[in-house]
Amino acid sequence: MSIAITSAFDSGNIEVERIAGPGAIDLRIRKDAHSDFYQWFHFRLTGVRGQACTLRIVNCKGSAYEGGWPGYKAVVSEDRQTWVRAAATSYADGILTIKVTPRTDSLWVAYFAPYSMERHHDLIARIGQCDGVETDVLGHTLDGRAMDRIRLGEGKRQVWLYARQHPGETMAEWWMEGALERLTDASDPVAKRLRAACRFHIVPNMNPDGSARGHLRTNAAGANLNREWLEPTAERSPEVLCVLGAMDASGVDFAMDVHGDESLPHNFIAGFEGIPAITDRQLGLLTDYKAILERRSPDFQTRIGYPPSGAGRANLTMSTNQVANRFGCLAMTLEMPFKDCDDNPMPEVGWSPDRSKGLAHNCLATLLEVVERLR
Repeated sequence: MSIAITSAFDSGNIEVERIAGPGAIDLRIRKDAHSDFYQWFHFRLTGVRGQACTLRIVNCKGSAYEGGWPGYKAVVSEDRQTWVRAAATSYADGILTIKVTPRTDSLWVAYFAPYSMERHHDLIARIGQCDGVETDVLGHTLDGRAMDRIRLGEGKRQVWLYARQHPGETMAEWWMEGALERLTDASDPVAKRLRAACRFHIVPNMNPDGSARGHLRTNAAGANLNREWLEPTAERSPEVLCVLGAMDASGVDFAMDVHGDESLPHNFIAGFEGIPAITDRQLGLLTDYKAILERRSPDFQTRIGYPPSGAGRANLTMSTNQVANRFGCLAMTLEMPFKDCDDNPMPEVGWSPDRSKGLAHNCLATLLEVVERLR
């Protein structure tokens, strides 16, 4: 059987530069359409059962976040269900080297455990069958894909949870899966109290086109959706346009935008410091939320994160800043690592789908502690 590399599937991304044998496979990551962003990769390696393989991704130096490669370990899977870290992953001189010896005829290799559009549709269908859940379509993407929203809860406080503005940050939709599973668990007392206090609006995937195309950061037009919240348009960012319109219709008391960070091996929250209309109440709620989550989860910390913007200097094209300023609410961006979580390391899997889902459970429990203050 000859060696082959393929990526012509949902969220696939790689280009073959040369295959000179199992020990000399050189690859390149394809750029997002109409942009210079690239970092996400996802491909299938076949024809090398039991052979020691050396895969080299040779164009990492020009990627979106070169600082994300040192200390990073690729993820691999034989069944597309269980993903583990390739321990023999190294980075030097702009080249990411992954050494693997597949035990089966096919091995899938990715930047992080993929969350396919097929799994997304299954999630919408499965959660949509739960008692008290409504699903609707807020609009459509440039490629014609549905912008799915899930609604549940009977309370007066309007809570928005949304993820994967940057499609390569797949841990964000794994987080969403965990959040939805907890919120729809009829036997979970936290979920029961949250449903009574809040009306949840949940968009598990803000960027279906980029997800299917194997993009890191942009939609089909090459737009970074998290820079489109000031003046979204139907021509460039219909995803943001329809979600922001639905937010205007419902109002927002709490919003969490779920992301992944390529470089920092930590979970952290970025706030809205520097927005023009900031209030002490908003800042107090943000501080409380972070402190409670840090107490609840060994995977979360508040020491390391992004530096806050100075007074009046917040970028209002970003969703957390725009939503906090527009609605006077508590809004935040949750960042999870592509690497391991250095505060609670698990080298075999690093940061993972299950850990993302577990953090979602703790985020909801934290929300319950602060929700009574959202008046």
